[in-house]
Amino acid sequence: MSEASSPAMDPYEFLKIKLNPDGKTLSREYMVPMVPPSPTPSSEPALSKDIPLNPATKTSIRLFLPNPPPGPAVKIPLLIYFHGGGFILYHPSSLIFHQSSSALSASLPALVASVDYRLCPEHRLPAAYEDAVDALRWAQAEAQEPSEAWLRDHADFSKCFLMGSSAGGNIACFAALRALDIPLSPLKIAGVIMNVPYFSGVQRSDSELRLVNDRIVPLPANDLMWSLSLPEGADRDHLYCNPTTVDSHYGDNIGRLPACFINGYAGDPLVDKQKDLANIFQARGVRVHTHFFHDGYHAVEIFDKAKALALVDNIKKFIHSVITQSSI
Repeated sequence: MSEASSPAMDPYEFLKIKLNPDGKTLSREYMVPMVPPSPTPSSEPALSKDIPLNPATKTSIRLFLPNPPPGPAVKIPLLIYFHGGGFILYHPSSLIFHQSSSALSASLPALVASVDYRLCPEHRLPAAYEDAVDALRWAQAEAQEPSEAWLRDHADFSKCFLMGSSAGGNIACFAALRALDIPLSPLKIAGVIMNVPYFSGVQRSDSELRLVNDRIVPLPANDLMWSLSLPEGADRDHLYCNPTTVDSHYGDNIGRLPACFINGYAGDPLVDKQKDLANIFQARGVRVHTHFFHDGYHAVEIFDKAKALALVDNIKKFIHSVITQSSI
């Protein structure tokens, strides 16, 4: 069975988007407010500021530094973060991602660089992956000759981690794979953190069939987001979507990846594909730290504070284990 029956729902209405008459752009009715950065001391757990990334593509980075900052002799990891939203929604300034990045920066602690990558369908994949590589090259340039004071004073460029949630987890994965063939010294990618990474395929997984009417990622909405994001004419078995195709494309090169953290929940329609990705990486020799929980659902950490705290705690343990291992 390649397709599942689903209720007569309008995925455009569910996602609060409209396809414009040109067929190539969206009108987005954002339900999540956007918030300004907080570059000066405040009640927020981290300071934040916006800096340009690539003027040609009009991308930027929202940088987060623990509040109060660590002492001048203390260097902390640099975490390059990619937000979720099915490749088609949101921004680092969206309240849910601003707050989670701020909390992550303070809790780890780490400098978090949240990337404002280009959205689909205006800029279909691989545009977001190209923006992710831009972020890596920016970090490399800062490692060579820092121009940003927060990075100069506090970043340990030998401990750079890529992280993303949902679509951002997919972007972190492909950023790491693309980085395998890019000289980035003195920047070093120490690990890749993928929270509920966004993958699928033409053949429905058991979890997709079981959770076809999921309230966060119902199947019609999932299919629509992929159709708006993949290259024109591509189906869900494309390299950017199906872990099996990732394996056949990259082959043994996957084994060159640094340690990976993959987090998922049984109540997520995408969980089977997340497990497939973890199994493929492990089979190729990657050191994979998996956390798959019997409860929870896609993006549960946005709605459940206890789950958010548990996720951050597990990420903190992963980063510590990678740093400890690399120092031996």
